[in-house]
Amino acid sequence: MKRLREAQGISQEDLADRAGVHRTYVSGVERGVRNPTITVLEKIAGALGEPLAKLVG
Repeated sequence: MKRLREAQGISQEDLADRAGVHRTYVSGVERGVRNPTITVLEKIAGALGEPLAKLVG
C-alpha cells in the first residue's frame, strides 16, 4: 500500500481523506500495527485507483 501511495505522490492524509478513514489509521496499516477489514481495504484500493487484489496479492 505504501509503495502504491508513494508512487502516485499521495500523502497519507490525502489517501485517508479519499478513503474516508483517519490518517493515523493509514499510518498504522502501513506500519503493520493495524489490521484493516476487507471493507476498509476496498475503500483504500478505490482511493488509490487500484484493484483490491493489488493490495492483498
